[in-house]
Amino acid sequence: MRDNDLKKLLEKMTLKEKISQLIQLTPHFFKGSGKITGPLASLNIDEGVVSNSGSVLGASGASEIVNIQKKFLEENRLGIPLLFMADIIHGYKTIFPVPLAIGCSWDLKLAEKSAEIAAKEASAAGIHVTFSPMVDLVRDPRWGRVMESTGEDPYLNSEFAKAFTRGYQGSDLSEDVSRLAACVKHFAGYGAVEGGRDYNTVDMSELQLREYYLPSYKAAIDEGAEMVMTSFNTVAGVPSTGNEWLMKDVLRDEWGFEGVVISDWGAVKELIPHGVAKDEKEAAYKAILVGVDIEMMTSTYVQHLEELVKENKIKESIINDAVLRILRLKNKLGLFERPYRGANEVLEKQVLLCQQHRNEARNLATKSTVLLKNTGVLPLKITQKVALIGPFAENRDILGPWSWLGSKDDVVTLGEGLKTKAHDSFLFIAKGCDIEDSTEEEWIQAKQAIKQADVIVLALGENSDMSGEAGSRGNIKLPDAQLQLIKKVKQYKKPIVVILFNGRPLDLHGVIENADAILEAWFPGTEGGNALADLLYGDENPSGKLTMSFPYSAGQIPVYYNCFNTGRPKDVQDAQERYVSQYLDIPNEPLFPFGYGLSYTTFQYTDAKLSKVNFTTNETLAVSVTVTNTGAMSGEEIVQLYIRDIIGDVARPLKELKGFKKVFLNPGESKIVTFEITEKHLKYHHQNLNFKSDSGDFIAFIGPNSKDLIALPFRFEK
Repeated sequence: MRDNDLKKLLEKMTLKEKISQLIQLTPHFFKGSGKITGPLASLNIDEGVVSNSGSVLGASGASEIVNIQKKFLEENRLGIPLLFMADIIHGYKTIFPVPLAIGCSWDLKLAEKSAEIAAKEASAAGIHVTFSPMVDLVRDPRWGRVMESTGEDPYLNSEFAKAFTRGYQGSDLSEDVSRLAACVKHFAGYGAVEGGRDYNTVDMSELQLREYYLPSYKAAIDEGAEMVMTSFNTVAGVPSTGNEWLMKDVLRDEWGFEGVVISDWGAVKELIPHGVAKDEKEAAYKAILVGVDIEMMTSTYVQHLEELVKENKIKESIINDAVLRILRLKNKLGLFERPYRGANEVLEKQVLLCQQHRNEARNLATKSTVLLKNTGVLPLKITQKVALIGPFAENRDILGPWSWLGSKDDVVTLGEGLKTKAHDSFLFIAKGCDIEDSTEEEWIQAKQAIKQADVIVLALGENSDMSGEAGSRGNIKLPDAQLQLIKKVKQYKKPIVVILFNGRPLDLHGVIENADAILEAWFPGTEGGNALADLLYGDENPSGKLTMSFPYSAGQIPVYYNCFNTGRPKDVQDAQERYVSQYLDIPNEPLFPFGYGLSYTTFQYTDAKLSKVNFTTNETLAVSVTVTNTGAMSGEEIVQLYIRDIIGDVARPLKELKGFKKVFLNPGESKIVTFEITEKHLKYHHQNLNFKSDSGDFIAFIGPNSKDLIALPFRFEK
């Protein structure tokens, strides 16, 4: 349909029909849904609103979605189809590792592939839009939703934002019905909620917001993301859902975003408890004025926009603009010609959880796992007798808190994975304790297993409800029952391998000092057990590296690698020892820094050099290093480039990630890894918020993580 045709369609719509396009409802409201209908009273809406509404949240399955769409179009006067949206965060039916784990793969191609597969499965099930990627920058592991992000670095988050968007949307949404429209979220700054408490206040300088938090949203939008979701939090005292500066000045005017903006669940009505709207009418007024096109699961628009137009408080043209954006998205998805789009029950059965998709999930799970410690106990030998102990030994709750349609029945547990490698007479499994409590009987069974074993694998972690949305925690250590289990196991003086299943960086005291090896598995998804068995027995070599720092203690939080130096940095030699920026009882540094991760082999960095020590605008500076596999096993290394700006118009970070490359090396093999630095790598926001570079001195750092780096000074002249 041409744009002029969409405008003519808009002209045929009554004001009530237009406003109804702006509400999003769950399937329960619609005929054809297999769910119980009749919740109209909860939102105080009538059948007329439902029969003219614009989109559906959370329907699933080709049969149900086709039925809803068919019955809806039978009653919709103008034949305007519904949009079906859902939270496809890290897989639809085949569940991949959580996004924080995917970030630790540093593998953009695999991230894109995971989104492509999620889109292929979800589109066959009838869905049109996914509420992903979530690109919030995160520095506080107390916040449960860190598992949805790819970490604490704006550059890396931006690269993953683009990769996920490409994977979901492909190159032509109109023709490729196996893709989904992407909705980037949560705009903006949601990852900076105070105290790591979900839905809480965010308050920071505009410079901080622009320099660190906004880039990843813009990257997704520049990549073509069709939708943006508002965040629950305030920005500079104003909730984003009613924030004119954020939604109009930045998103629409400055960035030129022409797509659809949707509120998060109930966020329009939440302007009232935020204290910026006195009632639902004012909430609707403020949200529509800033350009929130779709109101998710509250009804302030359908209750009050018509009245606001009649009172001349808002122009009908504002509503027209919002509806036209929605119609254009429906048209781009081809819904006017193909209202059922990719929904196909036969294809659905073929692609959901197919072996190819499982293989990709298994591969990404191996790449996402991070080896935090190893004293030589890993990889395991097939001749070793293994006691698999812990609440996650056979636990199917390893999909993560946002695995919407993932089924625990489809999960390969750690125990099942190990059984494919180890002979029955060499593997002894016992629970030992539950996630948060224990019984004497569980410990008795664990003792029997331990006594027969050469090595102990402890499967520990959080249940999925302990992280994710509304999963904030003040204590980010493992539950006490598991810490006590480690102490008991330690008494047997056998090698201990800990595998962690969790959605956030943890305070690992009680674990780190007692374990001989630690594998951070996160929530690894459907194929988690197989992937971890591959890693434990050395069929795969760990290559993942952290994209979020692990704190030494929760008292450090927020702790992140790209911090400022302060006026009294701890490492200044002539400063009095007490009066510097430090804790008296713990280190400043995290337990494990950004970019950190071990391998079963070792890598040596030598001959780091610059192509020149001075360069200017329009020139390129090459940074190279020779990386050698000095161990006995083939492995993949993630080589990282950081830059420090020594003197700036504003304080500049001690280092900032500017590039990374993955290199695979056989034992004894060397490769030269080269990065190019140009003026764009040196730009930052100044006091006046101009984004530009300065002449001056810089340091390029190259190495395996944000701490262990080779420094190479250079100078840039404009």
